Amino acid sequence: MSKRILLPVSRRTLLGGAASAGVLALAACAPRGGADSSLLRAAIDTEPDSLDPLKGQFAASALLYKQLHAPLTEYSPSGGLAPGLAQSWRSEDGRRWRFRLAEGLQWSDGMPLTADDVVWTAQRAVDPRTGFANLGDFFAVRGARAALAGRAPASEIGVTAPDARTIIFELDTPVGAFPVLMREFYPLPRHVIEARGDRWVRPENWVSAGPYILRQASALTYLLARNPRFHAAGSVSIETVRVDVVEDEATRARLFRSGDLDLADRPPPEQIGFLRREIGDRLHGFDAPILTYLKLNHRRPGLNDVRVRRAISLAVDRQFLAENFFSGEATPTIHVITAQALEENGQTAPGPDRQAARTLLTEAGYGPDSPLRLVLRVSSGSRERIAIAIADDLRSAGLDIDILSSYPHDINQAVAGGEFDMTLGYFNRGLKSEPDFMLEPFAPGGFADDTGWSGPGRTRFAQLMEDARGRVSRSERIAVHREAEAVFLEEQCNVPLLHERAFWMISDRVRRRDANLQPQLWRDLSLG
Repeated sequence: MSKRILLPVSRRTLLGGAASAGVLALAACAPRGGADSSLLRAAIDTEPDSLDPLKGQFAASALLYKQLHAPLTEYSPSGGLAPGLAQSWRSEDGRRWRFRLAEGLQWSDGMPLTADDVVWTAQRAVDPRTGFANLGDFFAVRGARAALAGRAPASEIGVTAPDARTIIFELDTPVGAFPVLMREFYPLPRHVIEARGDRWVRPENWVSAGPYILRQASALTYLLARNPRFHAAGSVSIETVRVDVVEDEATRARLFRSGDLDLADRPPPEQIGFLRREIGDRLHGFDAPILTYLKLNHRRPGLNDVRVRRAISLAVDRQFLAENFFSGEATPTIHVITAQALEENGQTAPGPDRQAARTLLTEAGYGPDSPLRLVLRVSSGSRERIAIAIADDLRSAGLDIDILSSYPHDINQAVAGGEFDMTLGYFNRGLKSEPDFMLEPFAPGGFADDTGWSGPGRTRFAQLMEDARGRVSRSERIAVHREAEAVFLEEQCNVPLLHERAFWMISDRVRRRDANLQPQLWRDLSLG
């Protein structure tokens, strides 16, 4: 279902409506008790597209993977690198990595988890019939690209198991951060998948190695149960987790305030200030690698001209968006790499320059008598109001803008098929806090590499991203990423708008090992 918003809306009316909606959504709700002391009640904003980590792409899927699967390496309590299924790893040159599994690992059905399972999963990841939509963290594994392109069998990639507890990864180029990337590589149960096929993700067939197993699943609810065979089961205190899919942000906030949820992220951004007053220290904000941006389809007439893309960037009042839709809790930006890293160099986002935008549009052949007409697609909800403000800015610069509001799934399909002009894009890199990871989604094969960008600029950007991946030194990687970002911004491949903070609503029942980290690892939580 989609709806088209054609009439311009004044900012005064827009903000008044948003404030009223926030008060109505949250009014007259009081917390209530009586919750099961062994049950964590969590809400996510989108139905996972798959519980198979080699198929899912949505952020909601990635969040559930952290609960249901065990990676080769792990996030430490401080957000760094720690042992996971692998107890150790080493490399002399950054090209050949040797991982050693912990002793006595088991799948949730009691079968041994061995290095052969890891190798089989890696091969499945690069098999175009069964694996990633993109290479993801396996870009540098020897033979992976050829396998994904169908030019070589997946069994020939550079991942081998000399014994039951040792895995060797051979890379085409040095990757000093390879163990960091393995924090989201989840070995899978070969014996189950070969027997059940794609049905292995159903609760009745479920087997995994993570802190929780899938006990029940319906269209909008998932029930997770503690896995007694998890390699660190003794540290998991919550017995059961109920996960509800609640797409509407205001509804999640209302359910939390009514006492029906213990944990929910992404409250309505325009309600942050109101929520701070109403629920106090149960609203938690975290510095996070989150980018909101305008995704532009370079295949469309007009948008294939860099002057038009730059005009769009110049027209948007980012400060207005940050102050009025995020209660000042977002940072206006013209960059992709996180604001904190850029502030060290004194870089800030300038205000809008609509006269310069109109000049660029005139140079590109568009004016009052022949305006460029574009459709801005957006998900229903609070982002819709943000899109209205952006459309207002773009109209002020001389563009003819319609807004098409629809479900996220419809937008994803439109983008995948190239059937869009612009969308209000958003990604959250989760616990990947280093600035290295912010540009990766736009690199060739990345999940945000879907704009049709081409030409010498794209080629140069791809070369620099490849160069950065091969740098063992973190400082060198960041320097090359900055050079790559400069190319990205010169071409204005997409239009960065805001670096957001991550907000979670966390009930008083929930205890956390580290209050400075987002509560994405539910194995580290307890209930009081």
